[in-house]
Amino acid sequence: HMLADDYEGKVFVVNNQRISVTQRRSALDAKELAEAGFHGEQIFEILERVKMESSIYITVDTLKFLKKGTPAAAALGTLLRIKPVLQIQGEKLDSFSKVRTMKQALAAMLSAAEKDLRERFADPEAENTWLFVAHTQNDEMAAEFAKEIGEHYPKAGTVYGEPLSLSIACHIGPGAMAVTCMKKVR
Repeated sequence: HMLADDYEGKVFVVNNQRISVTQRRSALDAKELAEAGFHGEQIFEILERVKMESSIYITVDTLKFLKKGTPAAAALGTLLRIKPVLQIQGEKLDSFSKVRTMKQALAAMLSAAEKDLRERFADPEAENTWLFVAHTQNDEMAAEFAKEIGEHYPKAGTVYGEPLSLSIACHIGPGAMAVTCMKKVR
């Protein structure tokens, strides 16, 4: 913000609560808005206005990388083969559900995304929502999951699959999967 002030209203800092694939999409939205003739302040206002219109559901393959905060819970979860499904909406990272298999975790994430599309975004067919699958070192499963989501939401267009950013991957380890819904900027 301090550096932006030096550019006399030509640079704007957006804090739209996005990370990883949603942050990338926001940067692309800003670029597309600029190419369409919007100026910096308008782009800032648009990106700030839609900041809560995204959801990320993520599951990890192992609790090993999450255990630094609560090692006993992580050890017990690993022993019981629990796969947590976490939810990120805005600034909050919350536990969403706990399941026993990756297949159940993917189903839980797809169900949660379906509910968000219907209730939060009023877009049950995902015509106006970006859908992403993100992962850490799990290309094959991510491609299969993206294909499944694309078949479930044919009006969504391409369901993009991308690696999670390293800033997230180092905390959750390899094998993680995520699904993201993000309202398209109009």
